[in-house]
Amino acid sequence: MKKTLLLITIFFFLVECTGTASRGIFGTGVSIAFDPRTVGTQIDDSIMQKNLQTRLALKEKKYLLDIGVKVLDGRFFLTGKVDNPEEKLKITKMAWETNGTRSVKNDVKIKESFNFKISAKDLLITSQLRTAMILNKKIKSSNYAIDTYKKKIYIYGIAVDEDEKKEVIKEGKEILDVENVIASILLMEDLSRQKN
Repeated sequence: MKKTLLLITIFFFLVECTGTASRGIFGTGVSIAFDPRTVGTQIDDSIMQKNLQTRLALKEKKYLLDIGVKVLDGRFFLTGKVDNPEEKLKITKMAWETNGTRSVKNDVKIKESFNFKISAKDLLITSQLRTAMILNKKIKSSNYAIDTYKKKIYIYGIAVDEDEKKEVIKEGKEILDVENVIASILLMEDLSRQKN
C-alpha cells in the first residue's frame, strides 16, 4: 500500500513539475516563455497543486477525477463536483492547510442529475471561448484555464495587463448563451514573484 502511494505521489509530481497547464480540446499547454511567473514560483505552485491532489486522492479516490486543482502564485482555484456541501467544505479546508496557500477560490458544485444537453452545451461554450482566445492576438491564450458549468464560464489565469484581462472577459461574454463570466485572473504586476 505504501509503495502504491509513493508511486502515485511521484507520478503526480513528475507529470506537471514544469508549470501548470490548461487542458481542453486543444490539449495541454502553458509555454514557459509566456508564463510571467519565475521558474521557482512555477515549481512551488506545481508542488502545492500535486500536494493537494495527492491528499484528495488519498482521502477519496473519486476526487482524483472529480476535482480540478489549479495553483497560481500560491492561490488555489478549485473546480468540479461533489455529492454534498460537507465534502465541499472539507476540500476547502484541505486547500487552506497546504503550506504556502495565499487564498482559496472554491467553485466546486454540488452534483445534480446528469443532463446531456447541458453538459454538451457547456463543452461547446468552452470550445468556442478557447478558439476565440487563440484567434485573438491581444490574448496569450495559453495562460488561461477555462471551465464551464451550466452556461457559466470560469476563467483562471494570468494577464499581462488590465487590457488583456478585459479582452478575455469580453470574449467570454460574447459567446452565445453564456449567462455569466466569473474571472479569477491575476495581473502580472500582482504576482509575488515575477520574471525579470
